[in-house]
This record gives sequence, structure tokens and C-alpha cells, in this order.
Amino acid sequence: MPSSVVRVESIADSLTERFVRLYGTHPTIFRAPGRVNLIGEHTDYNDGFVMPAAIDLFTWVAASRRGDRTVQVHSDQFAETVDLSLEALAGPPRKHWSDFIRGVAATIQAAGHGLKGVNLIVDGYVPIGAGLSSSASLEVSTALALLWAAGVELPPLEVVTICQRAEHEYAGTRCGIMDQFIATFGRSGHALMLDCRSLEHTLLPIPADVRLVMCNSMVKHELAAGEYNRRRADCESGVRTLGQHLPNVLALRDVTLADLDRYRNELPELVYRRCRHVIRENERVRAASDALQGGDLVRFGQLMYESHASLREDYEVSCRELDLLVELASTCEGVYGARMTGGGFGGCTINLVRSDAVDRFEDRITDSYAKATGKKPDLFVCSAAQGAGAW
Repeated sequence: MPSSVVRVESIADSLTERFVRLYGTHPTIFRAPGRVNLIGEHTDYNDGFVMPAAIDLFTWVAASRRGDRTVQVHSDQFAETVDLSLEALAGPPRKHWSDFIRGVAATIQAAGHGLKGVNLIVDGYVPIGAGLSSSASLEVSTALALLWAAGVELPPLEVVTICQRAEHEYAGTRCGIMDQFIATFGRSGHALMLDCRSLEHTLLPIPADVRLVMCNSMVKHELAAGEYNRRRADCESGVRTLGQHLPNVLALRDVTLADLDRYRNELPELVYRRCRHVIRENERVRAASDALQGGDLVRFGQLMYESHASLREDYEVSCRELDLLVELASTCEGVYGARMTGGGFGGCTINLVRSDAVDRFEDRITDSYAKATGKKPDLFVCSAAQGAGAW
């Protein structure tokens, strides 16, 4: 039996034992994966294309029904138990981990679906703050548990939109839809190309002899949030100017590079470069889809490196540590491609690595990065995983 199967079964067994000790009854268990975005950065809020994959790091939620209107949830990570009344879920973000639970419950009820009391234990294996979408993983697994306890069945896409709305309104993060979407619709052994406007998606096979390796730079610069908002504003400014000449342009996904260059002189140089990144990145996602479908990992890796260069030079959201990780990866045997992933200014790189080269890759990156920065990076070796469901 594969070690990964043994591991997830041991997690489920351990969670069951703890649940029985705490609540005196056997639970039903749900889980939802974290994710990594292979290519397609800062395109989601421009109605563009992204290519995430669910990864085999999960948030687990064990549940049993109660006879009252209380959601009691215990977090193993925070060693804390919280009681939430289904009659009193409203309120702004409290900057507490239970906001995600409260928000999902409140949003389900606001959508007209009645909930019932439930006991929960949350056990998370998606690293918090590493850019691997631990929040969406928690939201989706919690939603499945709450809906099960109430005997309510919803279409998967409604679960996605409920969880996204919960994060907006109760956690205070105006996220796109990608994270909740891939946590729900991910497929084992596949990436997913998602059109963020229509939500049409295509499953793309990832060869079995390839691993997705995330390298956490262990830095997160304070300017990230403000700079993210500035990039978004730059894109919106470009759309307003281009829309004066191209009336069908609603977002940068509607603009070609030829369109952009035709009206370049009407755009500030900075806005031009921001727009150029997004337009070219959408082209790269399409090309990467063709490469994966054709099994051309060399071409896919080239597109990853091109994406990182564009994020570094045109969108200016990389940093010294991310650039170093990508540079180191490019010198390692068995690496097809590497790039920063996520909002930028720290966080993780994603590396497409041949399975038989992973150990050497880990050793080289860990040693070289530590010598250059004084920081030991966290590395996560993953495969593309199945989306959320009952265990």
C-alpha cells in the first residue's frame, strides 16, 4: 500500500479517536485540499485565465449532529474550542480563526438553507500563511460538514460561491474565486485551466513522474497588501483608457498585445507594463494548456520561467528571495520550470520537478538558500490531488 494512503488513513483514524474522546460519538469526516497555481498570476481579477492544481495537503473536518442550534468547533492547530450560535453569526471580521467557520455558516443560512447544530473538530495540514490556500481548504471542508449535518445538498458551484462570499464578508479578504474553485473541482493527477469570467474549466493531465514542489521563502514583506491594490488599480486604469477606443473591452482579458501597443502612447509607462504582463500571462496560460495536453514539460517549464520574469520586470511583485529560489531551481537537474506563485513580495515558488530528482533538489535548495539568506526554506513535495469530499 502506498505510503500516502497509509498517511491519510492514519490521519483519519487519529481524528476519529480524538473526536470520540471529546464528543463520545463517531464522526463523519470531510476534507478539502490546498492548492498551488502553476501559471496565471494576477490574471484572475482581470477576468483572465489561471491554472491551479489541488495538492495532497488537506484540511480535515470531523462532524456529528447535535440537538440544538450550536456549532461547537475545536481546532487542533490552535488548541481552542469555540461555540457559535446559529442565531447570532452576524458581525464584522474578528481576526480569529473561527471567522471562517462563522462566515461559512452565516453565508449558507443567508442563501436560504437552514442549518442545524453540529460538533466539529478541525485538523489542518495545509500550512498557514504559505500561500497554499489554507483558508479556502477550511471553508470548503467546513461547508460540506455543515451541509451534511443539516441534510442539505447543494451543487458544487454554489458551495464555491458561498465559501468565496464568506471569506469576503467574514474574514475581510476580497479573494478571487480560484482557491475555492480548485478546492472543490480539483482532480487527482490533473491541473485545471479556469476561465475566471465564465468559470468554464478544462482538466489537464500532469504526468505521474512529476512532483509539484513548493519552496517557501520564509519572507513576507509588509508592502504586499498595498502594492497588490496598486497593481489592481493600474490594470483598471489601463482598461478605462483602452475602453475609450475599444468599446467591447470590459477587462484586460479582452485586450490583445496588438491593441495595447496601438494605444501605448496614451498610457503611462508603468500602466503599460502592468497591462503587458496580464495580457502576455493569459497567452502563456493558453500555451501552457497546450503544452500539458501534449505532454511537453520542457515547453511548460519555459513558460513558467517567462512568467516569473514578467512578474519580476513588468508587474514588479517579486523580491530578492523569490528570484534567488527560481535561479537556484533553474540550475538543478530534473527541474522543468520554476516561478513565484501567489501575490508576491515573498511567499512561495512552485517548481515542476522530475520525481527521481526531488531529493537532490531539496538538498540543493535548502543548503544554497540558507547560505545566501540565513533562512531555511520550508519545502512541500506534493502531487495533484482530488477535490473536496467525504472521507
